Amino acid sequence: MGSVSLKIGDGTARFKRATLCSSAVNILMLFSVITTNLFALYAFNFSPNQHLNNPFHHPHKNISLISQQVSLIIKEIDSSQRKLAQMEKEILGYDTLDLSRPNLATELKLFLQHHQLPLGKDSRTGITEMVASVGHSCEKSADLLSQFMTYKVSGPCPDDWSLAQKLILKGCEPLPRRRCFAKTVPKPGLTSLPVSLWKPVNHKIATWSGLGCKNFTCLNSKKLSRDCVGCFDLVNGYETQRYVKPRSKIDFLMDDVLAMGNGGIRIGFDIGGGSGTFAARMAERNVTVITNTLNVDAPYSEFIAARGLFPLFLSLDHRFPFYDNVFDLVHATSGLDVGGRPEKLEFLMFDVDRILRAGGLFWLDNFYCSSDEKKRALTHLIERFGYKKLKWVVGEKTDAAGSGKPEIYLSAVLQKPVRI
Repeated sequence: MGSVSLKIGDGTARFKRATLCSSAVNILMLFSVITTNLFALYAFNFSPNQHLNNPFHHPHKNISLISQQVSLIIKEIDSSQRKLAQMEKEILGYDTLDLSRPNLATELKLFLQHHQLPLGKDSRTGITEMVASVGHSCEKSADLLSQFMTYKVSGPCPDDWSLAQKLILKGCEPLPRRRCFAKTVPKPGLTSLPVSLWKPVNHKIATWSGLGCKNFTCLNSKKLSRDCVGCFDLVNGYETQRYVKPRSKIDFLMDDVLAMGNGGIRIGFDIGGGSGTFAARMAERNVTVITNTLNVDAPYSEFIAARGLFPLFLSLDHRFPFYDNVFDLVHATSGLDVGGRPEKLEFLMFDVDRILRAGGLFWLDNFYCSSDEKKRALTHLIERFGYKKLKWVVGEKTDAAGSGKPEIYLSAVLQKPVRI
């Protein structure tokens, strides 16, 4: 089944796939139930030897004895439940942060404390306390998290965005809030829409600490990903032609895809949107798009924001923070393939399906298929959702890095069905 995140209490519990240990837990629980029932049977049928001939000679003593036995049984059940809970944590692979751990940052301890509501139970939600939201996987990176939470209160935050991103990529998401002021970065040369969509971005608007390159010219000389080769060049690069001038049959024109939506495309979500060109082209067509991104090897978030677009700093391991059935369009490229693991892709696809409305479009754009097996597995996964194939093209194109090696890609436009 793979791994899945579930919001519980004070954070995100991450469950690992079921193993033989699950059967052991079930057997132990069955044994516990049988044992406690035997104890109860013994307690209610037991009588002292001196009262064998007349068990009701001292009824109050019998009642007292039964009460003692029942109390012992209740304690035994409580002890067994605690042991089972601990075993489940060890087997399922999650735990909460141990606040008694030495060298844990004071700010982290303060943030994770539960705070009782001043007026007691809330009548609308039923909660009685405010609980901190922090990922349970942070337990595995407690030292890094403690380092992240070490700072001067009401002072400037450390320049540690790369540390925060490292924690996120390790599954420590969401991160705790901090009581310090983020570093202020000047934003020279910003302009208003629509000029900002294609105006070259000044390198001074970004934070370059922790990155190999220190300007956008350097980034344009590198292949950052399959979807970002020279993607920060808004003047002479391919970004100026993307979605309006195809280079191969698997490059769909944006106007053609929008026409498939019959005029009902208003808001969209772009997964792994590179430098934001998809959102920029959509903005020209009065469609609002949120771009999911992380600053892996480049300041994507700041670049997208400088273009007047909406970057969402979020890993694909995190459940999308949107309500069900809200987007008219979801666009994804090869970044959809999370680490090449089929079970993670399956969970991700179900989340994509959740946020896409019935009749909405899922645009799979130049998805890299490393093998025929990969293509068949992806095709089978998509077919499980019952989407209507409005357009489906498989083709070859040369590696963008210039190696000359042909690679297989899939592009498709799929329409979500109405499910009853």
